[in-house]
Amino acid sequence: MCLKITEWAAEDRPREKLVLKGAESLSDAELLGILISSGTKEMSAVDLGRELLGSAGNSLNALGRMSVSDIKKIRGIGTARAVTVIAALELGRRRKQAGAPDLQKINGSKDVAAIFQPMLGDLWHEEFWILFLNRSNGITGRARLSQGGVSGTVTDVRLIMKRAIEHLASAIVVCHNHPSGNVGPSEQDIRITRKIGEACKLMDILLADHLIVTGKDYYSFADNGMIRAGLLVAYK
Repeated sequence: MCLKITEWAAEDRPREKLVLKGAESLSDAELLGILISSGTKEMSAVDLGRELLGSAGNSLNALGRMSVSDIKKIRGIGTARAVTVIAALELGRRRKQAGAPDLQKINGSKDVAAIFQPMLGDLWHEEFWILFLNRSNGITGRARLSQGGVSGTVTDVRLIMKRAIEHLASAIVVCHNHPSGNVGPSEQDIRITRKIGEACKLMDILLADHLIVTGKDYYSFADNGMIRAGLLVAYK
């Protein structure tokens, strides 16, 4: 039987420690322990938080993609506690998204990543987005084209062109995420980029870039020499 958190020294109890020293002084497991609230006969709330974090490979990004049923696999964590953890992580994701810069103009791939990483980086499913630009690379709008599963999403080139024309776009940037965390382009990503580039050329619209984002990184087709003058070049 383990000691209850209430039996710990006051300065070691997560809630009291947060009040005295600030939230930044707590470990991830301690913060999760506060959300879990209470432990079991064998484990404290902090121990449960540590086990939960370990089940996600000690990655908060991976934990943020877990479902209620995934979290409930930890003995001692029921539906109510699992929902509390997911809600807290979702608030963190939204806070990060809210803190993204309100850019009016794109000067490079970093600007595109700054817009889309907070939105897409932690999602467990793929989403495909379009950014519409004028001749000065000013942002005139953005739209989600499709939403799919863990392994991919369907991308309709005709719909991309329709949206670009509706926005009177001179150029577009397309972006999607890889829930797997692997930022490298797949063969399907390469094929769809080629199709988009060819369609854009016919409509006199520039395909400025295609970004793939994860929670920690991004891949730019343009930065890697894959897109030149709006068209996909030979992939090596």
